[in-house]
Amino acid sequence: MSIYLYWGEDDYGMEIAVKKLRDRILDPMWISFNYTVFNHDTAEAPILALNQAMTPPFGAGGRLVWLTNSNICQQSSDKLLAELERTLPVIPEASILLITTSNKPDDRLKSTKIIKKYAEVREFSLIPPWKTELIVQQVNRVASEIGVKLTPRSVEMISEAVGNDTRLLYNELEKIRLYANDSNQPQDLEVVAKLVRNTTQNSLQLAGAIRSGNTAQALSLVADLIAAAEPGLRIVATLIGQFRTWLLVKVMVESGEKSPQEIAKFAEIGNPKRVYFLLKEVQTLTQSQLLAMLPILLDLEVSLKQGASELTTLQTKVIELCQVCQRKSA
Repeated sequence: MSIYLYWGEDDYGMEIAVKKLRDRILDPMWISFNYTVFNHDTAEAPILALNQAMTPPFGAGGRLVWLTNSNICQQSSDKLLAELERTLPVIPEASILLITTSNKPDDRLKSTKIIKKYAEVREFSLIPPWKTELIVQQVNRVASEIGVKLTPRSVEMISEAVGNDTRLLYNELEKIRLYANDSNQPQDLEVVAKLVRNTTQNSLQLAGAIRSGNTAQALSLVADLIAAAEPGLRIVATLIGQFRTWLLVKVMVESGEKSPQEIAKFAEIGNPKRVYFLLKEVQTLTQSQLLAMLPILLDLEVSLKQGASELTTLQTKVIELCQVCQRKSA
């Protein structure tokens, strides 16, 4: 395969894949001759990349041409379409054309259809924070990849700590690998707790404080998280995932469903045993309360993405959320 299309928002996961491809294709002695990166910031960049990919490599190894931040699969001129149709089928086997973008390819476009006809396509999307089973699977996969052995409880703690942050996952597992010093023994919970900073767990504690309507505790947890340099958007992602799960569980309960397996399936909970605890947690809240909290969380996320002050915005919205949870008891 001479053409690759990588897309998705998981920048670090894509970065690792690009490095592996680069190491596989290029000879270290000939990198300066055979490795070219084009940033798709001009209309000429894609055509220049295609022309470069047609050039046979010099010396040993292959040639890698990387077109970054590409929007070929979102829009393309007639001139570029003609160049794609002319060039892609005849790129030499020793030359690799890599196209990367954070945006999902638009399958309706002719450019996307042409590229997918000849390219190997890989998606690098972030796992939704509430899909804990997939996050656990990712922790196991990356741990195996870098040679770290973990107990099941350690895996669970790491998945709670890093969430869907791929870069943080690799960093934390590399820290554990260095600590283990090539040991064949699985690293237990005691070791992992010393090495991994579990701010996601604190974010879940924040969700619990909000659910209880405990404004003072919630504000204290917000201050602790910001002081620990936890990104505001990660805090919001954890809150949204937790309240979404509570809402889905509540919907099933009020519909009369009693099967933990069915509730777990509907709420996208990997382990049905968690349903028992979630049912206890949602007892104090009504479905209308949980529904009222989602627009507040969405507004919080939008405000942070627009550059609002993390501490002030989080404090304001957390107070609003706590007030929603206090209404029933009041």
